[in-house]
Amino acid sequence: MKKLLVSLLLAALALPAVAQTDGEEAPQDKLAPWQEDFLNLPEDRRKEFAGHLQESRKLFGQKRIFETIEELHAARKIFGDSPDIENMLGACQVEFRDFDKAMEHFDRANSLSPGNPSVLFNIAEIYFVTKKWDDAKRYLQRVLNLTADDDSQQSIHHLAEYKVLLCMLKTGEVEEARTMLDKYDFMVDTPFPYYAEAAIAFHDGEDIKAEAALARASRVFRNPQLLSPWHDTLMEFGYLKSFYGGDLEEE
Repeated sequence: MKKLLVSLLLAALALPAVAQTDGEEAPQDKLAPWQEDFLNLPEDRRKEFAGHLQESRKLFGQKRIFETIEELHAARKIFGDSPDIENMLGACQVEFRDFDKAMEHFDRANSLSPGNPSVLFNIAEIYFVTKKWDDAKRYLQRVLNLTADDDSQQSIHHLAEYKVLLCMLKTGEVEEARTMLDKYDFMVDTPFPYYAEAAIAFHDGEDIKAEAALARASRVFRNPQLLSPWHDTLMEFGYLKSFYGGDLEEE
């Protein structure tokens, strides 16, 4: 199941590491300690660091994980306290299905940049794939609080809402999950209503209705990359077969 989580993690990793405190965004003119330390580096070293980080993102998108790690380690030699580096290293460990090591990196990223939605989303994702639904929902709610009023982060906001709905189905909050079906109408530019309808239909054993909702999503959102994290989530959850055979429950 090597494909799963790549698009989700890429979406999260695309968010900038912003220093935040007490669940709220830090003032624009206030830098985190790691940011101040980074700005004290010579300009040529900062550019070299940025080059390694950019290359690591490209390699990760191509699923060249070992090469990604090499680039990250090269960047780490230049500057060792970057939450972006820790976030990326955690994503690489997820690809190896080593969730304990991934969480160590995400926890360090979170300590360097508290309240960063990118990091919190990835922590929630670890809990999600390891079926710790209450913990996943708790971190996802923090992501929702931080991204609610930020138009640039609505894609990850809607995906976090969807994962909350799925967690509710596992924690016995089925009626609460059903109320989320009315959260958006089909005129809103998000796959949420289609995939929410599919999830509830799968839960109710109405597979044909679920497949119809997914088919409508495919017709409306023609970019497979946009739908990939939503589709992968259903595979992680066990409602859809993995492209590599079997489903998550079987693995």
